[in-house]
Amino acid sequence: MYPFVSVAYAQSAGEAASQSPFFQFIPLVLILGVFWFLIIRPQQKKQKEHVSMVDSLRKGDKVITNGGIFGTIVKVGDDRITLEIASKVQIQIERQQVARMDKKIAEGKEDTDDAVEEKEVKKKVAKKVTKKVTKKVKEEE
Repeated sequence: MYPFVSVAYAQSAGEAASQSPFFQFIPLVLILGVFWFLIIRPQQKKQKEHVSMVDSLRKGDKVITNGGIFGTIVKVGDDRITLEIASKVQIQIERQQVARMDKKIAEGKEDTDDAVEEKEVKKKVAKKVTKKVTKKVKEEE
């Protein structure tokens, strides 16, 4: 009656029972492997990086807390650090509450250092050029 529809027959009970338990266990192992590589392993790596960052905190570092507070480390203790969040305003927090180092401020310092060096080089080049030009002008006179 329907030329493009094939008839589906039920599988006999003997074929389903004949599969070994090993083959039924393979999908579970594959799912656990996917979870390990996509969820568990990256989370462990991130946790190790955070612990090493917290252990390397030093006085003068600019950090951001888990609560979103920006500050500069004034004092480092065993389990607490003291942050200066404004002029003469200091708070104490647990070391583990530091979310990350403030990269923008660190990059900004590097950029300003590079800019200062570049300006000094330009000044030196400009002085040399003006000396050469003044020598040529004096020779022509």
